[in-house]
Amino acid sequence: MTCATRILNKPHAVCIPYPAQGHINPMLNLAKLLHQKGFHITFVNTEFNHQRLLKSRGPDSVKGLPDFQFETIPDGLPPSDPNATQDIPSLCVSTDKHSLKPFRNLLAKLNDSSSSNVPPVSCIVSDGVMSFTLDAAVELGVPEVLFWTTSACGFMGYLQYPEVFRRDESDLTNGYLDTTLDWVPGMPNIRLRDLPSFIQTTDPNFMMFEFTFKQVERAYKASAIILNTFEALEDEVLGAMKSILPPIYTIGSLHLLVNQIPQSGLKSIGSNLWKEESECIEWLDSKERNSVVYVNFGSITVMTPQQLTEFAWGLANSNHSFLWIIRPDLVVGETAILPPELVSETKERGMLASWCPQEQVLNHASIAGFLTHSGWNSTLESISAGVPMICWPFFAEQQMNCRYNCIHWGIGMEINSNVKQDEVEILVGELMEGEKRRQ
Repeated sequence: MTCATRILNKPHAVCIPYPAQGHINPMLNLAKLLHQKGFHITFVNTEFNHQRLLKSRGPDSVKGLPDFQFETIPDGLPPSDPNATQDIPSLCVSTDKHSLKPFRNLLAKLNDSSSSNVPPVSCIVSDGVMSFTLDAAVELGVPEVLFWTTSACGFMGYLQYPEVFRRDESDLTNGYLDTTLDWVPGMPNIRLRDLPSFIQTTDPNFMMFEFTFKQVERAYKASAIILNTFEALEDEVLGAMKSILPPIYTIGSLHLLVNQIPQSGLKSIGSNLWKEESECIEWLDSKERNSVVYVNFGSITVMTPQQLTEFAWGLANSNHSFLWIIRPDLVVGETAILPPELVSETKERGMLASWCPQEQVLNHASIAGFLTHSGWNSTLESISAGVPMICWPFFAEQQMNCRYNCIHWGIGMEINSNVKQDEVEILVGELMEGEKRRQ
């Protein structure tokens, strides 16, 4: 059997992530695992992110393999800064409104046996918040699996949106966000403030609430749902969820599973939208074991110049070494610039970079703690590496992840959203040398 014939006989999965770094990473890992199990893969990026990959990883980054191919569709947005994450609300609305037609056209092209040279599409694996793809799956007569890249507890939080708005809405605005919700299955002692942040409005027309509400409703139409978690970590909430949703498959931690794939051409396929600075690892190599705080607020979090300064002086005053990832777009409307005197004071024990290979960093022997936004990828990678966390959640289900890290799993400490340098200094000290670390 020729190579071309073998490819044409494979099942064909079309994988389409939501076009942001924290969604692309786990979807690419899932696609690699499916490929290893014998699937032909078509991985669908937006045209905007395709160009970012070319810039960050070079022209060979999207060549793929004969049976692992990349395609693109437009996101419907006007051009924007190629070094920054696109505006998330605008991106949500635009993909939901404009991406179905080009996605249909792509599927038709892939299924055109006269020109495509790939097997017919067998199934669609779509990000949970790209559920417009369900329409295309129905039209094509193929199953669709929705991959919610959140934690199980975060996803369950989203599933409560309809019920919250069926109940009394007043607690959303009257200062009672600490109200305990005793009716959420599988999630004891959850407060209103722990639900994904888009709920904190009484305006049902707020675009992110409306968008999320729609995605939640459509989750029930999927052939199955995939979550990047594992039973031992979230067994109670998974048990409750399985009684109300289509079949759920827990397949985490994806990054650990991918690392077990034998060396192959897949190794060269990556998803970082910023260029990773390898100097970070060289710098960590020069540090003692368990001596460095790693600071990274992910790909979407933004902060004010004042918050940046508070974090900076808190880290400086802690007298611990730190590796801090500061994206070009981390500060709202400005370039992220630290006070010169602070940079001078910490030059021997602080390193700043714009992006890094995070999994490699967290597994480095010098890393003792992680100051994080509590995104789910970061949380899982930190848990897997055995690194305790200081949590500063920004939005979406990060508040829920933070709650579970700090209260249910006992592996983190929360920092106030109105961050102050004194608190940063105290918590870093506790993280590095206090009772919490010993626990």
